[in-house]
Amino acid sequence: MASPPTPLRAPRPWRRATALAAAAALALGAALIPSAASADAPGAGEIDSSDNVEHLANIRKPAPVDNTNSDLAFTGDYAIGGNYDGFVIYDISTPAEPEIVSTVLCEGGQGDVSVSGDLLYFSVDYPRKGEDCGAPEATAEDPGAFEGMRIFDISDKKNPEYVSAVRTDCGSHTNTLVPGDKDTDYIYVSSYGPSEKFPNCKPPHDKISIIEVPKDDPASADIVSTPVLFPEGGNHDQPGLLRPTEGCHDITVFAEKDIAAGACMGDGVLMDISDRTEPKVIEQIQDENFAFWHSATFTNDAKAVLFTDELGGGGAATCNEEVGPERGADAIYRLKGDVGKGKGPELKFASYFKLPRHQTDTENCVAHNGSLIPVKGKDYFVQSWYQGGVSIIDFNNPSRPKEIGYFDRGPHPEGLGGGTWSAYYYNGHVYSNEMRMGFDVLKLNDRRLKKAEDVEYDELNPQNQPTY
Repeated sequence: MASPPTPLRAPRPWRRATALAAAAALALGAALIPSAASADAPGAGEIDSSDNVEHLANIRKPAPVDNTNSDLAFTGDYAIGGNYDGFVIYDISTPAEPEIVSTVLCEGGQGDVSVSGDLLYFSVDYPRKGEDCGAPEATAEDPGAFEGMRIFDISDKKNPEYVSAVRTDCGSHTNTLVPGDKDTDYIYVSSYGPSEKFPNCKPPHDKISIIEVPKDDPASADIVSTPVLFPEGGNHDQPGLLRPTEGCHDITVFAEKDIAAGACMGDGVLMDISDRTEPKVIEQIQDENFAFWHSATFTNDAKAVLFTDELGGGGAATCNEEVGPERGADAIYRLKGDVGKGKGPELKFASYFKLPRHQTDTENCVAHNGSLIPVKGKDYFVQSWYQGGVSIIDFNNPSRPKEIGYFDRGPHPEGLGGGTWSAYYYNGHVYSNEMRMGFDVLKLNDRRLKKAEDVEYDELNPQNQPTY
C-alpha cells in the first residue's frame, strides 16, 4: 500500500472552550441549571435515513450550554451526556419522550464520562486554576493548574454532587472504567499533547494514569500507577500521522477476558490487563492508511478488533471521493492466539470499512465512537461519523463489512463542525450525542437486530465492553 498523503488539518471542534459566567462565579461545587431551559440551536439539513432506522426524538442542548457535546454513559433509565461545559442527565425511561433531569456546569474541556453505580467519572482536559467546578482557565505559567478526573455522586439524579478530583499528568482526554472487585473501580486515564510549558506534562508522555476508587470512599481516590506503554517509543515517523504516539487516545477493555485494545494515535495496541494496575502491551501494529488511531471495539468473541481512524482530527471533510475508502475509515483486525496461553496473540489485518455514502465538502465526516449491538453470536456495530451521521454495520465476516442502515442529517448551514460524536446501543435503542444539535434517539427496525431487544443492561460504559 502506498503511504497516504498528509491529512487535511482543521481546528478540532472539541478544542474550543467557552467560559460560562454562571460556572466561573462558583467557588465550590457545580452549577445546577433548571431542566426546562433549552437552547435554540440552528437547524441542520433534511434528515435522510434507511427504512430500518427511525428517528424517535431530539432534545436540544439546555441553556446556557453552548459548547460541544461529547461522550455518553448509561445507568438504569438514564443517559448521561458529557459536553465541554459539564454534563446533562436524561431520563430515557420512555425513549420516544426523553426528558432532561439535570444540567451540571463544570468546565474543563472534553467531558468524557463513565458511570459506576452512584458515581460519575468526568474527564478534565483543559487546565483550570483549581479542582472545583467554576475554577477559571489556567495559564501555562500556573504551577498549580489542575487537569485530570472529577468525581460526582449522582445518587440523586436531579441534584448531582461534586465529590473530589484526582490530578493526572496532561489531564484526561478520555477515561475507561475498569472493574476491579465489588468494592473497587479502576480508571484508565488517557491523555496526550505533552508540552514543555505545563508542569508534569513534558514529553515524552508514553504512559497512562491509573486511578483506584474505593466505592465506599470515592473522596480518597488516587493514582496507583502510571505504566509506560511505549518504553521504546511509539510511531513517530510514519508519513501522514496527525500526531505521533503519545500515550493513548482511548482504550476499550474486555474485562471478562482480561484484555484491552488501545487506540494510541500512531499505533494500535493489544494489552493484557489481568493485573489491572499494570497493563502490558502484548501486540503493537501500525497502518500506512491511518492518521490517528482513535478508538477500538472487540467482536463478541474477542477474535477481532475494529479500530477507527480520525483523519483530519474530526474537523475536515474526509468522506468524499477524493479521500477514498481506506483513509478516515475503520480497520478490522483478526486476533490470532490467546492472551496468556503462549500462542501469540497477533493482530492480522482483515479489511477497511468506510461510509458508502459520499458526504459534501462542507461536512466534517470521519470514523468516530460506536458500540456493538448485542445480538448473541453476531457482530453488528453502530457508529458515529460526525456529519456523516450514524451507521449500522454488519461485520460478521471481518473481511467483508457492510452498512445495513443509517441516519444522516445532511449538511449543517454553518458548514464544518458538529455532527454525532457518540452513538451507542442501549436497552433497545440507539442514543446519539450530536455536537451541535443535542441528544437523539433512534429505533432500529431490522429482523437481524431483533434479538438485541432482549438484552437489558443495568449500566453501560461502551469503553468497558460487556458480555451478554
